[in-house]
Amino acid sequence: MIDIYEEVRILLLRKGLSMRKVAKILREKGFNKIPKDGGLSNKFNKKTVRFNEVQLVLDFLGYELVIKEK
Repeated sequence: MIDIYEEVRILLLRKGLSMRKVAKILREKGFNKIPKDGGLSNKFNKKTVRFNEVQLVLDFLGYELVIKEK
């Protein structure tokens, strides 16, 4: 099973974007709580990223997180 961190990285690769670029664009759009200078990438690497940050990145990429019962 691939975790959400790897899924987001794969989606970024498919879109030809880096985590740093996405973070910069989100901050420019007014999401000031997004970390600067590679901080978001570091959070993904350390697996300390917040749920709402994952949701913002996924929304920016045109995806949504769906939780469903097995």
